[in-house]
Amino acid sequence: MSAALQMLTAFVIPLTSEQTGAINAIAAAAIGVWTAFVTRAADGGSSIQSAILGFAQAAITVALVFGLALSGEQTAAIMAFVAMGVSMFVRQVSSPKSQAV
Repeated sequence: MSAALQMLTAFVIPLTSEQTGAINAIAAAAIGVWTAFVTRAADGGSSIQSAILGFAQAAITVALVFGLALSGEQTAAIMAFVAMGVSMFVRQVSSPKSQAV
């Protein structure tokens, strides 16, 4: 993915190195979400929450690099909202210990 993006920016799309880096970051985060989703059976789905939060952070970075103006408070509010939303859909399994008889 990175090599294809570098080829495009070299010959077709005029992007700065910051923009290219941000696009690479969001692509890597998207692959992380996909990997967490595919392997959710191995860890009970707990890695999906972290992967989605990482993707949201990368998406905010891309938006900032391409000109969106957000304050620190706005960024924190968006991340808190995403964390709350993700936690509603990721099931945390907690089982009581069985007692020895």
